Amino acid sequence: MPKAIVCVKQVIDPEAPTSTFQIDPAGKRALAPAGSPPVISPYDANALEAALRLKDEQQFEIIVISMGRKLSKPVLQKALACGADQVILLQDESFDLFDSYATASVLAAAIKKIGAYDLILCGRQASDTNAGQVGIGIAALLDLPCITVARSVAFHSGTIQVERRMSDGYETIEASAPAVITADSEIGNLRIAPVKAVMASRKAVLPVWTAGDLGISAGELIRTEFVALSKAESRAGKGVMVQGTTPAEAGESLATVLMDSGMI
Repeated sequence: MPKAIVCVKQVIDPEAPTSTFQIDPAGKRALAPAGSPPVISPYDANALEAALRLKDEQQFEIIVISMGRKLSKPVLQKALACGADQVILLQDESFDLFDSYATASVLAAAIKKIGAYDLILCGRQASDTNAGQVGIGIAALLDLPCITVARSVAFHSGTIQVERRMSDGYETIEASAPAVITADSEIGNLRIAPVKAVMASRKAVLPVWTAGDLGISAGELIRTEFVALSKAESRAGKGVMVQGTTPAEAGESLATVLMDSGMI
């Protein structure tokens, strides 16, 4: 049976109001807004949906892995409710303030520990850092081909076929398994899990692998220094109502305002 490994990241809900976000300067991390639980990063949810669609079409085993210092089991149990066969938590106090290289290294170590696989799926980027480096980093560390920004994924007889988004259209690429695919939002949203499956997933025991289990020293993997984290200052200015009794007059008034402000 073919096997897909899906890497997902737990993040602060990007749909939460920005006014509710807080920063812990000493800990150099964002704090989740009160009453807003973490979620699976949206592009990673797209990657999971791509794997589930493969399972809908043919026999496919799906293993989800997620890495962090402190993970929320209910958030990741959702992957089981949606149809994943197993969720493995890569959890260790040392998995903190990681850069993309260190994150990719831990995930690659876990993938090696899992063993044989045909496909590795990741989101094209995380909703918090937007770095877009972990998927291609895993491919480089495991010496695998990597296809990015996938809008659809198919698997037939050991061949992976991906329709990939381009700036001016789409292209279709084929690669021999195993390979790494990074998913775009055009794949579609993660399906809604049936209530019965959600209830059953809450009873699941999720295995936890630490740095020791993976045979790595997390501190030695970090290549960059996290210096500081701060909230962006609002640049919103006072609005200006453009006057004019006709569209032509309003257009002239708008042009005058833009020229006076130095914007044109």
